[in-house]
Amino acid sequence: MSNHETVNEILVRLFANILYIEEKCLKIGEFKDLTITEMHLIENIGYSTERTMSDTAKAVKVTSGTLTTAIDNLIKKGYVERRRSSEDRRVVKIRLTEKGKAAYKSHEDFHKDLVISALQQLNSEEEEVLIRVLTNIDKFFSEKYKYAGWY
Repeated sequence: MSNHETVNEILVRLFANILYIEEKCLKIGEFKDLTITEMHLIENIGYSTERTMSDTAKAVKVTSGTLTTAIDNLIKKGYVERRRSSEDRRVVKIRLTEKGKAAYKSHEDFHKDLVISALQQLNSEEEEVLIRVLTNIDKFFSEKYKYAGWY
């Protein structure tokens, strides 16, 4: 197998495994009424911020209509609240409820545990190499797809 094939196989498996683990942990935890997509939307809204719907839609790369549907579901579940701006009634703002903040914190803790577990397998030199490699891969994808209009 070539290096390209090996890297491809590892990346595909890694992404799939992380999503699978996230979904499984979510389904057995306190916030099992959330989908992984909803949890990532909660993560994007942020713990102590209030965001506009349009900024959030851009950040998660979905249409305003798609975001509205997702936010409606999160409001029904009690994780998000929405209000119109007092300065400009056309602007709709969203923020996490206390329940939403608890979900955010839980997901943040999950990611911390995941990283700590992975890094425990490495010595400090290997950690530095991993950080450099992942930074380079991230930079590559960010630049490549930014110019293609996807990022």
